[in-house]
This record gives sequence, C-alpha cells and structure tokens, in this order.
Amino acid sequence: MPYSATHKRHTRQRILESARRLFNSKGFAQVSIGEVMENAGLTHGGFYRHFKDKDELYAEAVRWFLCEEAPKPWRRPRRNAHKLRAERIVDAYFSLDHFDDRESCCPLIALPSDTARSGEGVKAAYQDVLQKLLTLFQADLGGPAARERALALAALCIGGLAASRGVADPGLAQELRQAAYRQAQTMLKARPC
Repeated sequence: MPYSATHKRHTRQRILESARRLFNSKGFAQVSIGEVMENAGLTHGGFYRHFKDKDELYAEAVRWFLCEEAPKPWRRPRRNAHKLRAERIVDAYFSLDHFDDRESCCPLIALPSDTARSGEGVKAAYQDVLQKLLTLFQADLGGPAARERALALAALCIGGLAASRGVADPGLAQELRQAAYRQAQTMLKARPC
C-alpha cells in the first residue's frame, strides 16, 4: 500500500531538516547522502524518492531555512515587540545564540563559500534567502536609498558573523561581532536619505 501524501511530505521535511543541519555544520562536501538519511532516521535507498541528487537536496535545504516549519532556536520571541522588524532581525542575527548555533543558523553565514562553488540551483536558493532578508530590511528602512541601505545592512550582518566565526581567538570573535552589531544599529537608526 503506497504512503499517503502527508507521510511523503513529512518524510521529505525530515530529510530537509537533517540536510540543513548537516550542511550548515559540516559543509556540502563533507556530508554524504547516507549520512543525511541516517540522521533523518531513514535508509539511503529512500533518498531518490524525494530528490534526484545531492545538489537538488542542497538547494532545497538552503530554501528550507525560509520555511516556518524549520526550527530556528536563536529566533525565539523577544520582549522587543516595539521595535521594527529589521531591528528584531539584527538583534537575533547578532545574538550569541545565533553565533553559537552551527546547525540551525542562517545559511547566508554558514554556507557562502560552499555556495560560491556550487551549481546554479544552489546559488539561486541562496539568492532567494538573501532576497527575503533584503526585502524585510528594505521595508523598514524607507526612503529613496532603502535598497542600498538594505544591501549594506545585509552585507554587514552576513560578513560580520562570518568573519567572527572564522577566527580562533574568542576575544577577537566577540569584538568583530559586537562592532558589526553596533554599525548595524547605527545604520538602522540613521535617517532615510
């Protein structure tokens, strides 16, 4: 008897969540399909019922970050409902929880080098996540230079966290993260041009 559509959807989601966590924490090249499936509690053979290859899985795992079903522990509700959404995003992005989270973090900081070496499908998925972040920032920044300010803010968020994660010295990592956060806050508070 064939599985129901709901069962297939839940199985696909388990695979995507497993892949997202493993790709974020280890990188694309270091993760095998077998490892993704084992981590999802499934057998290797079932993979091809859901994805044609590892590249398709990678692209979908990057996009999975945008789904509400994908857990993001660092994005817990905070007591800052009075802030603009862009301010709340920046706060969460630079939080220690997000900095320390190697599995559920934003793929924009976890995967840029892997993505640069990947095919067009993965790059398109990465761009979709980036475009969503830009849209959210741009909506709150306002003014004629909103697009440019959103681009600069996104680059500061992504680059600030990627640089701080890339150093061995915890003190320097903290300085980088905090400096980037302060600059992001300055950008958010600046009057629209």
